[in-house]
Amino acid sequence: MKCISYAAAGWCAAALLWVPTAHAQSYPNKIVRVIVPFVAGGPTDIQGRWVAQQLSHALAQNFIVENRGGAGGVPGTDMVVRAAPDGYTLLAGNPGPLTVSHSVYNKMPYDTLRDLAPIFLLTRTSSCLMVHPSVPVKGVQDFIKLAKAQPGRINYGSPGVGTVGHFATELFASQAGIQLNHVPYKGAAQYTVDLIAGQIEFASVQFSGCAPLVAQNKLRAIGATSEKRSPLLPHLPTVAEQGLPGFTSANWNGVLAPAKTPREVIMRIHDVLAKQMAAPEHREWFLKQGHDIASLGPEDYTKFIRDEIEKWARVAKAANIQKQ
Repeated sequence: MKCISYAAAGWCAAALLWVPTAHAQSYPNKIVRVIVPFVAGGPTDIQGRWVAQQLSHALAQNFIVENRGGAGGVPGTDMVVRAAPDGYTLLAGNPGPLTVSHSVYNKMPYDTLRDLAPIFLLTRTSSCLMVHPSVPVKGVQDFIKLAKAQPGRINYGSPGVGTVGHFATELFASQAGIQLNHVPYKGAAQYTVDLIAGQIEFASVQFSGCAPLVAQNKLRAIGATSEKRSPLLPHLPTVAEQGLPGFTSANWNGVLAPAKTPREVIMRIHDVLAKQMAAPEHREWFLKQGHDIASLGPEDYTKFIRDEIEKWARVAKAANIQKQ
């Protein structure tokens, strides 16, 4: 905007300051895409759809979910990184492509802290270590004994190379002194189906999915990856309780946007999600699904991601996971 006189200078300055606010007030005025970098049906997809539903209702515009699964979530995440920073492309964030992958690949197409703007961390979620019922074990020590008797022959599934499911299981194997065979999938929903069918023998399944499968005798839970026992399966001992002290692992889900997205837009999205997450009915729903409420805003979420990147780098070193 060009000012044509000194008299108009004040008006121009005010107008320039007003533009971002006006943009935020008009946002969104078209459909917004929420990219889930995994196939439909998994925990990140479910929470991504909850986010889209809440934002659609609160902001009176359609927020639609697009699943872009594969390669541990990296391509789907990169799609958001390369999108225009205008708030019309959002990411359903997961630690795999945002934090773990930095310890897996020598060359990443993006830098999480540089190229993405964290908006809101919804939840943190622990998992169950699960086996197919045909596997003759009842607990972690039974499993370790079986795995040592047949090194490299037990197949485990994960959402892909560089995901938390991959790293957490390799950390478990490293601490237990066993060798397992990694079978990467495009998402948790796919490997859970194959685990139930007996195509693989072992996997880590989030509490939101494992409790009903245990109740239906479709799978057997042998240990919880949480620090404390879950109220969903209070009789299931943690992995740490069963002879691997200090072992914990948790997934998490949040919302991010491309870097340089206007602060006003970021805060508008944040404010909606923070309000909805504080609602008792939503908190109860998440807790019943086995999720711990996080509710971190942009600054705290950014620090959390930075700490996660450092943590998984230590895990990669301890588990001797080599960069590709």
